[in-house]
Amino acid sequence: MYDGLSDNGKNADLAVILGNKVNEDGTLSKRLEMRLKTGVQLFKAGRIKRVLVSGGLGKEGFYEGDKMKDFLVLHGVPDSLIIVDNFGNNTRASVDNSLALKKQIHFNSLIVVSQYFHVTRTKKLFRDKGFKNVSSASPDYFEWRDIYAVVREFPAYYTQ
Repeated sequence: MYDGLSDNGKNADLAVILGNKVNEDGTLSKRLEMRLKTGVQLFKAGRIKRVLVSGGLGKEGFYEGDKMKDFLVLHGVPDSLIIVDNFGNNTRASVDNSLALKKQIHFNSLIVVSQYFHVTRTKKLFRDKGFKNVSSASPDYFEWRDIYAVVREFPAYYTQ
């Protein structure tokens, strides 16, 4: 948890913002909104050059990546600096899809943006694939379901 709550202040070529639930009415879940606000803060602070949003098609019928891009554009991130991955159905797919774009969008460093309990495993997945220059940032947002998520992340870290 300490790693996920720590932001070392590094700059990066790319922020990879991981998706989360889009509500049935098309609005973003609070978790997803807070991740995106963190991405906007990174961009406005000049810490990142581009943003990759990665999520899948939720059971609610919305592509998370498209909804995430809409939010970022509405909050001042230029459309031309946003890459959408609508096939990041889970953390591993988001990592694989991000790395598959490395030659196309030319990045050598990245910041993972997700909830504090999720970033350590995501960074590990990037490192396991040979991408070492990865740091993280997480929103200041906490909810009761985090207790379950923290417990779930422990075995997931060792099995993925």
